[in-house]
Amino acid sequence: MPSQDTLKTAGRKNQTTLKRPSLRSILPAVAVAICFVFAVGCSDDGGYQKVDFSQVSEKTVAEEAAPVQAENQLNVAVSAMVSPKETFSQYRELLDFIGKRVDRRIRLVQRKTYREVNQLFLDRKLDIAFICSGPYGTGKTDFGFESLVTPIVRGEPFYQAYLIVGKDSPIATFEQLKGRSFAFTDPDSNTGALVPFYWLSRIQETPDTFFQSYTYTYSHDNSIMAVAKSLVDAATVDGHIWEYYNTRNPVYTSRTKVIDRSIKFGSPPLVVSGRLSSDLKQEIRSALLLMHTDEEGRRILDSLMVDRFVDSEESWYEPVQVLHRELTAFREAR
Repeated sequence: MPSQDTLKTAGRKNQTTLKRPSLRSILPAVAVAICFVFAVGCSDDGGYQKVDFSQVSEKTVAEEAAPVQAENQLNVAVSAMVSPKETFSQYRELLDFIGKRVDRRIRLVQRKTYREVNQLFLDRKLDIAFICSGPYGTGKTDFGFESLVTPIVRGEPFYQAYLIVGKDSPIATFEQLKGRSFAFTDPDSNTGALVPFYWLSRIQETPDTFFQSYTYTYSHDNSIMAVAKSLVDAATVDGHIWEYYNTRNPVYTSRTKVIDRSIKFGSPPLVVSGRLSSDLKQEIRSALLLMHTDEEGRRILDSLMVDRFVDSEESWYEPVQVLHRELTAFREAR
């Protein structure tokens, strides 16, 4: 893997998107996913969202109607942090805070996949979103959004992919996962897909050649649960999310352990549509940059374990572009 210094010198952005898995390649893991649904159905999950991730559909999580453009309304999505249940509770407060500060009504739009959220930007049906660093680093021009701010979490604007296994697992390295089962999150996720795909490319492997089976869970908390319940041997997850649950609700993180971490990437940013007026963008940015100085804002940030927001720097997301470019070259050479 290239050093952090090498990654900081990354050049132009690669536009290629990650290849989606074939149905054949994930069929062995579908049974695992179905078992997962039954396994969590009668347990005390302490606030974790139960999602049947064997069903890869194009429906919305909340079955909302398509977002509409309305005067004095901002359509907002949260696709990068935690499960839909968390989105509708704690992130609702954050979005309402923004709405009050810029005098706009907030409409929360929930979608199952990162790609669906990105498509809403293309369709001009979305104004603001917290998105994954992967789509931002590799596709911001294509999707017509720009970064406003990045959250500072645990003192820095960076995060990592965590490679997790069961607490009592003998597995200590990524290479020891040969012939085991694995959970990816979203196909367009940086920490949940791009990073493990890249690790595989460094040892000249693919998911089909390396794992006995694998699945896509479509949320990081689902991946944590799958590992904790021994439904898969390992997963890579957003380090922010693992740390959040390990601090606030360790019912499942306590049954896992982190055996490796990726290099650091810029944390998932808040982006806005390029078609918003400059004045409105600046209002939103100012509200977020000053949020930690406001009593209500500080309370909301504390509940999300966010220190504050800062202006985004493009160099923070160059490592995503480098991994994406090297993975694309590996695939093209095969």
